[in-house]
Amino acid sequence: MNPKSTVVLLDLHLGPVLPAAAVAPLRTAEAVYVTGDLPADLGTPVPADLPDAEVVLITADLADPAARALLDAGARLIRTEAPAGAELLAAVAVMDRLRSPKGCPWDAEQTHESLRQYLVEETYELLEAIDDGDRVALREELGDVLLQVLFHSRIAQEDSADPFTVDEVAEDLVRKLVGRHPHVFADGDPAVHDAATQIVRWEELKQAEKKRESSVDGVALGAPAAALAGKLISRTVKKGLPADLWPSADADADDPGRALFAIAAAAAARGVEPELELRAVARDFARDVRAAEQAAKAAGLDPADLDAAAWRKFWPSHG
Repeated sequence: MNPKSTVVLLDLHLGPVLPAAAVAPLRTAEAVYVTGDLPADLGTPVPADLPDAEVVLITADLADPAARALLDAGARLIRTEAPAGAELLAAVAVMDRLRSPKGCPWDAEQTHESLRQYLVEETYELLEAIDDGDRVALREELGDVLLQVLFHSRIAQEDSADPFTVDEVAEDLVRKLVGRHPHVFADGDPAVHDAATQIVRWEELKQAEKKRESSVDGVALGAPAAALAGKLISRTVKKGLPADLWPSADADADDPGRALFAIAAAAAARGVEPELELRAVARDFARDVRAAEQAAKAAGLDPADLDAAAWRKFWPSHG
């Protein structure tokens, strides 16, 4: 085998696209071969015995025997370097396959409405991975949230009245990010010189873009209650709403909903995220419950049978 031969490795995420560096050897090669299922117009199928000549072998698999033989003989390797995000193309292709006529029956039946519960569940599982500092779970849960984006985008593509694709979803996101970061993508923005001023500028640009009529327009009313209360207060405080117009925890003590809102509002007004704070306390409480139950088991008791005195006995002390 001729050591001046070349092996060209394609990344099929990008389709049968040849790298620019392969142009010169393709022009001088005595023969061009392809392996596997690559398109025939790229070259002729690789023969059983490669000639002792300067050839170019185009492949998508370096484990292919012909590719290995040429490389072992000193052939040069040229490869297509996939850009960051190339695996997203594979994820889109898998989602398309699942929703296709010969795909998965369960996936084919799903709608935006039927997937709502999974979107919420996966989001909370991602939050849990972040709270736990679990890098393995974080990677997995990010993938599960991405699946929801791909799923909803694929379903939207099939809507006969108003279809859109995952590419249009990405296009809208790019337009938004570029438009709201003129200090990065344009000629600069004198209003932005640190993270704090960027937050203010983002809201100004969003307000101009959305043309909202109310300070609470765009607040997700389906958010968890503590987060919703905090968001409403943070929005209205910026517009000068006085605190005496909020529900009062003392005045509304007999109305649990208004009292809870008042507590969340007070936290938000101090710059504290009430949802995160409440979740942290709830996680600590769940940890203490488990610790008490484990201590009871270690003492030979069934946690299901604990009375108030036993719970107090086994409750962990943090002081």
